[in-house]
Amino acid sequence: MKKTVAIVDDESDILELVSLNLEKEGFKVEGFLDGGGLLHYLDKEVPELIILDLMLPDVDGLEICKSLRKQDKFTTVPIIILTAKGGEMDRVLGLELGADDYVTKPFSPRELVARVKAVLRRHEIKEKNNVIKIGDSIVIYLQEYRATVKGRNIELTPTEFKILRMLAERPGWVFTRDQILDYLWGDDKAVLDRTVDVHINHLREKLGEEGKFIKNVRGIGYKFEE
Repeated sequence: MKKTVAIVDDESDILELVSLNLEKEGFKVEGFLDGGGLLHYLDKEVPELIILDLMLPDVDGLEICKSLRKQDKFTTVPIIILTAKGGEMDRVLGLELGADDYVTKPFSPRELVARVKAVLRRHEIKEKNNVIKIGDSIVIYLQEYRATVKGRNIELTPTEFKILRMLAERPGWVFTRDQILDYLWGDDKAVLDRTVDVHINHLREKLGEEGKFIKNVRGIGYKFEE
């Protein structure tokens, strides 16, 4: 199936130019002249990528970017900002708010298409990496916050899932209890080291036989090892 790119730009000639070049490369394009039109579309659909102008007649493009990144269904949708605002601070702010790339006007349509393809490639690689497989038994679905053991879903609390992810992402690494606490609660932690041990014990129980992969390193902390 064709990948859909949603683009919003208040200049109709730019909207048409970008749309034609993307369609030539096999993309399906949904184009809008204002932010309201884009947002109405996004209420119903989730495209593979969004090209976003900043200076729109009805709403600030940066606010759209910021708002989308707060919504679960759009947190991983790639966003490319296309704008005449080429200042360093504008670029930095756009990227900090969650944009994946920043293209300034005037621009080369061919270069923009190349950037769309590059961003989508990076996104696909990232999506593939959102699954961690351990041996033939444990699969961790990072984006879905769930894990299976031998094909069976296991019910994990958010804290248990975070611990499992932390250990499984770096097998063989030893994490101290303080490192685990920092990962879970950061500066807000007001709990004891013993709390980590309790969560680890619950996690092992839920993993069943596969709980053996979580090793206790005496006097230090824990590691994940097959």
